[in-house]
Amino acid sequence: MSRIVVAMSGGVDSSVAALLLQEQGHEVIGLFMRLGLEPTGAEAHVRGCCGEAAADDARRVAGQLGIRFQELDCRDALEPVVDRFCADYLAGRTPNPCIRCNRELKFGRLRRFAAAIPAAVATGHYARIETAGGRHLLRRGVDGRKDQSYLLFALGQEQLAAARFPLGELTKREVRAIARRRGLRSQDRAESQDLCFAPGGDLRALLRARAGDRIAPGPIVDSGGRLLGEHPGAPFFTVGQRRGLRLAAGAPRYVVEVDAARNTIVVGSDADLWRRGLVAGDLNWIAMERLEGPLRVTAKIRYQHAAAPALIAPLDGGRVRVTFDQPQRAVAPGQAAVFYDGDIVVGGGWIERGVW
Repeated sequence: MSRIVVAMSGGVDSSVAALLLQEQGHEVIGLFMRLGLEPTGAEAHVRGCCGEAAADDARRVAGQLGIRFQELDCRDALEPVVDRFCADYLAGRTPNPCIRCNRELKFGRLRRFAAAIPAAVATGHYARIETAGGRHLLRRGVDGRKDQSYLLFALGQEQLAAARFPLGELTKREVRAIARRRGLRSQDRAESQDLCFAPGGDLRALLRARAGDRIAPGPIVDSGGRLLGEHPGAPFFTVGQRRGLRLAAGAPRYVVEVDAARNTIVVGSDADLWRRGLVAGDLNWIAMERLEGPLRVTAKIRYQHAAAPALIAPLDGGRVRVTFDQPQRAVAPGQAAVFYDGDIVVGGGWIERGVW
């Protein structure tokens, strides 16, 4: 038997993760990460992953299971994640803060807490870990619709060594069924789809609150520089976006570039969104120490993207060039590009730019 700390949000996934580990004979400690966030106003009813209602749900599930329950103050660790998120939008990028949260909080702050006990760390992510060739490998979860390996690509070898993903071999339907059989109070709780620090998904309100003095209206132009309209703030837009442009009727137009330096939004047709490749940096390799030469992979350019066949090749400065077999739509700087060999995560990095 080993001791395992389970990050509990009050939702069905983390609840069942704790249950399964307990049934396997482990000593389980439920832990809620206190981030100091509470939905307010119209969002006060939202049971997200970080508020008092979620903490209460997690505490009650731990009581049902008869396991120890603690709260860990992670407010100081969240601030850099939110700051980076806002800075990315201000720089014309489209960030994915869940990846950084997994690395910095769940397998950063929480892992350090668990190591002092000592204990491993488990979450309700749909992914798998195995050890081969002296390395800890990250694999897709068996439920293709729920697989969350993309969101875990930035974890290092020490973090993967301490990680446990009890739901990796299960489907969401099976997880719900387990929760119902055991009568867990979280069995029918809806999944939170919003960022924990932006309840209701109101990114504009968050950006205005954090950086309103650096956001100003600016021009919307086409690829030839012709003025088409005015936007309320470049950070409010991302590559591929159509809503909110408020341009005169005609052929559909989409954001093809966010030029933060000039506070300008460049728009074009759907055909202008397709790119044959991209350049990515700030890389993390899981299946190997480093990329020594060209390698065939499938690559995802955002969480809901279907991985596409591609060739990755090393560039100077620790970056990679990704060349897809077929052009991909809406390659957005700031998103993660994650590379797979079958269901194994080879590694990944952050998109710097799309290339023709």
